[in-house]
Amino acid sequence: MSARMSLPPDWDDDERMNFLFSDFKENRDVNTSDWDGKMDFWSALVLKSCRHRGTVCVSLQELNDTFRRRERAPLGLPTVLQSMARCGKIQRESEFAANVDCGWLSWGVGLLLVKPLKWTFSTLLGSSREVPLEESFVVIELVKEKAAELLRVYRSSEFANSSILSFQELCALSADVCADESTLCMALLQLQRDKQVTVSLHEGEKIVKFCQPGQDRVSPVSDVDIGVYQLQRSEKLLGERVEKLGLEADKCKEEARTLLREGKKSQALRCLRGRKRVEKRADNLFAKLESIRGILDRIAQSQTDKMVMQAYQAGVSALRLSLKDMSVERAENLVDQIQELCDTQDEVNQAISSVSGADEDVDELEEELKSLLDESKPDSISGFPEVPTGGLPPSGEPAVPYRHLDISAEQLEEELSQLTLTDSGCQQKKKTTSPVKSLEPAQ
Repeated sequence: MSARMSLPPDWDDDERMNFLFSDFKENRDVNTSDWDGKMDFWSALVLKSCRHRGTVCVSLQELNDTFRRRERAPLGLPTVLQSMARCGKIQRESEFAANVDCGWLSWGVGLLLVKPLKWTFSTLLGSSREVPLEESFVVIELVKEKAAELLRVYRSSEFANSSILSFQELCALSADVCADESTLCMALLQLQRDKQVTVSLHEGEKIVKFCQPGQDRVSPVSDVDIGVYQLQRSEKLLGERVEKLGLEADKCKEEARTLLREGKKSQALRCLRGRKRVEKRADNLFAKLESIRGILDRIAQSQTDKMVMQAYQAGVSALRLSLKDMSVERAENLVDQIQELCDTQDEVNQAISSVSGADEDVDELEEELKSLLDESKPDSISGFPEVPTGGLPPSGEPAVPYRHLDISAEQLEEELSQLTLTDSGCQQKKKTTSPVKSLEPAQ
């Protein structure tokens, strides 16, 4: 057990560890709580051990060596592996790599990665507890974590714009993620299951193609991919060669300077001639490098143009489909029908409003007449005497009892003029007896 891995708190409890190191009962139903508690303990510890070592595979032999305590190995580990296999937490390495494509077979994975089978998977899931010590199992949870981390490292690296990488480049790139090539292969197998990578062999070199952003799944390696890969390889090699020639030219210049200081003029001249030759080769290689970069730029531009054309084609197809049942004649016919229905609705509304409008006109006229009658009432004029309610006085007597009024002739004239102005504003005039006449004695 590695000292850097933290052990569970029960590890120093002899009584508890004696129980955990004992074998499982034949029948789980005898004591389900003890069985499940022991199974959960060892399952969690297996995952923790693999994660600590940075691997995604484990064997019974490795577990026995890892969990050995006081020269004792846990007796129930074969049962633990069987149970984890039934639950889908682990899978035999050979079973995990069973669906490899021709790319993996060209890599030799079928011969090197997948070991000869000594027993069948049905044996693992059956009642037998004989689990081979060297049989390797893949921890599904951990291999998925490694696959996701490998994809993240690739997309955040300088190779993100290159869909194809060599296996050696990928090994160097994933050194901090995958502890060894076997772990890297398992992560790539998981990514292949997720349709994120595909592998191939080109001129004896293992290559890996990654799914690019915006794509749901990786496409097979095509001739265009191989051509771009070769150009990128040439670009890299030429770049390294140009850089190396530049350093060599600088070295010749420094040697010439040193020889000139020492008075060795002829040797200094030879160094300068050598520097000129190196610079000329560097210039020729740099021109070729620029040509390759130009071709790569054109390829990238053509791929962009292809995506744009595909987007245009998809848009045209969608637009054609959406306009399938439409035409100018049909649109004009619909507009005419709508206009006709609107005209019919306007006529109906006009007919209804004519009937209701007549009633509204009568009500309005009666309301106006009432207001006129209210304006013409004598109650609205102040200063008139009260109308007598009794019988008429006998003949010879004045119509109005004579009494002294405190009113002057000017006040009466003013009141008369106001009355005249009031009567002139009304539409219907009414005769009113002047208070001056009512004050005159009867003739």
